[in-house]
Amino acid sequence: MSSDGATTDERDESVETACCTAAHSLSETDLREDVRLLSAVGNETRYETLRYVAGAGTEGACVCELPPLVGVTQSTVSNALSRLYEAGLVDRRKEGRWRYYTATEAADQLLAMLDDRREADNE
Repeated sequence: MSSDGATTDERDESVETACCTAAHSLSETDLREDVRLLSAVGNETRYETLRYVAGAGTEGACVCELPPLVGVTQSTVSNALSRLYEAGLVDRRKEGRWRYYTATEAADQLLAMLDDRREADNE
C-alpha cells in the first residue's frame, strides 16, 4: 500500500481508466534537456548574467566586468557562467588571462521568446 492508501493494482487501474487523454511528444531525453536548460536560467543571478552577456553582442562580455553589474562576487558570476555554458546558453573564449562570454543562438531564441511574451502581456 502506498502513502495515498492505494495499492499498486488500484493505481495501475486508475491510469488505464483515466478520463483525460493528455499526452506530449517529447522523449525522456528531450524532457531532461529542457529542464536542464530552464533550470540554468532559473535563478536571478544566472538569468541576469545571461541578459548582460546577450547584451554584449558579438564582442562578448568579460567575466571581470560582470560582478559589479550583477551585484555578486566574481566567484558567483563564474559559477553562473559555468552553469550557463553547460546548458549551451553561452560560448566562451580565452584572451590572455580573461574569459569572454557570448550568448548562443539558443540563448538568443529563449530571451526573444521571453521578451515577446512580456510584450504580449503588456498589450
